[in-house]
Amino acid sequence: MNQLELTYRNAVENTKAKILNDLTLYLGSKDKMPAYEDYVLERSTYINQLWLNVWLNKSTGSVSRQTKKDYLKGKGYETENVDKKLINHLFRTEMRTYKPFHALEWLNKKWEAEEINWEDKYKEAREDFLQKEEERLLQKSIQNFQEKFNQDIDRFIERNEENLYLYVRHFISLNLIKDLQGPVKYKKIDTFALEEKLKMIGVFDPADYTYVSEFFEELTGDIHKTSHWGRQYFEYETYFDRFLLKTASYLKDLMMDMGISEMQYKEVNLSRSFIQSFADEILAETSEELALHFIEFAQQEYVNDLIKLAKIPFDLTKHEEIYQDDLASLQRRVEEEKAEIERKKEEEKRIINEIFGQEYQPSIRRNIRFVLHIGETNTGKTHHALEKMKAASSGLYLAPLRLLALEVFDKLNQEDTLCSLKTGEEEKIVAGASHISCTVEMFHEKEFFDCIVIDEAQMITDKDRGFSWYKAITKANANEVHIIGSNNVKEILLELLGDSSIEIFEYTRDVPLEVEKREFKFSRVDKGDALICFSRKKVLETASRLENSGHSVSMIYGSMPPETRKKQVHRFNSGESSIIVSTDAIGMGLNLPIKRVIFLENEKFDGQKRRLLTSQEVKQIAGRAGRKGIYDVGKVAFVTNIKKMWDLLVGEDKPIQTFSVAPTSTVFDRFQTYYRDLGTFFELWDKFESPKGTKKASLSEERELYEKIRGSEIEAKLSIMDLYGFLHLPFSKKEPQLIWQWEQTMLAIIDGAELPELLLKNRNLEELELSYKAIGLHLLFLYRLDRRTEAIYWERIREQISDKVHDRLRTDVKNMAKKCRSCGRKLPWDHKYQICDQCHERKYRRNYSHY
Repeated sequence: MNQLELTYRNAVENTKAKILNDLTLYLGSKDKMPAYEDYVLERSTYINQLWLNVWLNKSTGSVSRQTKKDYLKGKGYETENVDKKLINHLFRTEMRTYKPFHALEWLNKKWEAEEINWEDKYKEAREDFLQKEEERLLQKSIQNFQEKFNQDIDRFIERNEENLYLYVRHFISLNLIKDLQGPVKYKKIDTFALEEKLKMIGVFDPADYTYVSEFFEELTGDIHKTSHWGRQYFEYETYFDRFLLKTASYLKDLMMDMGISEMQYKEVNLSRSFIQSFADEILAETSEELALHFIEFAQQEYVNDLIKLAKIPFDLTKHEEIYQDDLASLQRRVEEEKAEIERKKEEEKRIINEIFGQEYQPSIRRNIRFVLHIGETNTGKTHHALEKMKAASSGLYLAPLRLLALEVFDKLNQEDTLCSLKTGEEEKIVAGASHISCTVEMFHEKEFFDCIVIDEAQMITDKDRGFSWYKAITKANANEVHIIGSNNVKEILLELLGDSSIEIFEYTRDVPLEVEKREFKFSRVDKGDALICFSRKKVLETASRLENSGHSVSMIYGSMPPETRKKQVHRFNSGESSIIVSTDAIGMGLNLPIKRVIFLENEKFDGQKRRLLTSQEVKQIAGRAGRKGIYDVGKVAFVTNIKKMWDLLVGEDKPIQTFSVAPTSTVFDRFQTYYRDLGTFFELWDKFESPKGTKKASLSEERELYEKIRGSEIEAKLSIMDLYGFLHLPFSKKEPQLIWQWEQTMLAIIDGAELPELLLKNRNLEELELSYKAIGLHLLFLYRLDRRTEAIYWERIREQISDKVHDRLRTDVKNMAKKCRSCGRKLPWDHKYQICDQCHERKYRRNYSHY
């Protein structure tokens, strides 16, 4: 029997049952037995329509989609690639004429065959109807009683609420005295933690509690059952729980004593015992709700007031006077406390303004000449600014990356301008040098230079590092300051510099950019291409794919050692490699002979989510194509969504509206006139509202590190400024090994012990890179502790590791394969996902098999 036929039979039986049920209801509703013909006359329309309704609902809802399609196909319909709604509509239409069941004919045949005993059927239906009617009337009486009783209780409580609370207040005071004097006090724990045995910690001292709510949080030592979100649990009982139960029971007895249970309901046709039982149940429920209401009131009262109250015998008038006096006193104290809170808030606001407020207002030295170099990537901005610095008697170059600081350090020395290098992780002091190349975080406002160059000024918006640019721009101590930035930073620079002496040079590309109209395919990769992706893993996979296809490849990614990156860049510049694969690290300061920039991805992970690249990011990276003097045009290609990416590339950037601010040494000096711990500093930083047009640095990494040593010997033995300096060290705070190394080094410093030995591993590329970072962190400490001789040794070790990273890149990458992250099976290079089809299918079946 097929599915459609089975559904048809079910529909027929269901229709018959509905007709017989309707017949029973019809007969039961009649005072006198009607004739069969009367029933047919009145209900024939319903009976004739009944079959069609039942059948259409059954056939449409119970028959599978495939069965529907097969049936329609047999009727000559085309069913492939047809919308589900249309299939259902066509099938429902066809079912209207499918084997009609003549319900009234069926019923008439039963009547004619005398299968229906009309008289017995009527008696049975009438008895059932009368019984249900009696039950309905009884239920209505109960409902009427319940409504009236609830109304009477509500009116009773409304009239007597104040008096009831006075009784309850005295009852709570008596029990409070008893509980404070009797039981032992237990250590506070999570009330659900039944596996943790309660520890006795002495007896209660009333002086420990100001408000009743504070005592109610204590544990009684007992366990009780409670419910949360519909589920029942056992937990440790608090005094709130105990007082709630006691007060509810007391209120129920009190209201019964006050006569609420004696109310008579003569109009209700119910037995007195039933009424009493039902009223008792309603009263218990009402008492629980009222007890909770009164307990909330009582929690706001002072413990001392209730202790005094317990000693005074209960008299309604007397206790009313006491309550009003206590209430007035309580309100006065609450107002005083509010006023004190407001006073503290205002004082805190004043302190916050004094600590932070003035620090983030621009304070430009008016005798400085500012020169802005504004324009797109690869337009010679940095070159022109550096030429001015070289000609100065002393100069400082502030780079966004250690690699760029190294590049300028090498460039100036090669061009006979003696230059030293200072980054957090290394120092190379050149004898006789009057120029310094360093990272922007190394800027110190007290040092004077004839010329300062600040590169990549648009980084002022960076939420964590932006303040370093703000500080350098607004506190530069020089005769001439050259600021290099993209077009969208021009307006905010002019706003910051105010009416200072400003000269602006605007740069445009001599080499135009051309976007390819067709989507990039790996088969069309060519010499001079730079392939851009946004993760180290993707860089290595792409490089491996190209190496195994016969191409020579250089690689660049953020966590690569700068020395290794320098060698990778040299290979590309010298022609040893013909293609470069890079993250967006390529977009900042690296001038390479790139013919075409290819975006393998249009999105990047920004630390919280994957998002579309911004217009500025696309321009910064794409601008590396078409190096002047080598190519007449720079080409740009995308793998998908060319129109959208083209719009981002040519669209006008929105001007930068905000920049980041962060704590300074001056801020910490002011802070220490009021407080002595960093925990308070972070709290005040959260409350500080930075000036309009600025945003506060999150300090999230510093906070996370601080929580590891908060309240420890490390915090106790270091000054706030020193401790924050160690928290602020620029190292990868996502690596557990480096966090552990930082903690161990901090402990060694405060104990005056030797710094911990470094755990250096070199089994694979990841371990080598982590070892490089570990040495970098060690060097940060050594330079901060002024242990320069040791630092020179570790710089040599680090250089050796960077050489090994370079070598491993050339050997390991070629042997890499794209693998399924689940089973490890080798995947095709163009496989879109990180897991293979088989693993995905297994996961899909496992997740959805129970539906």
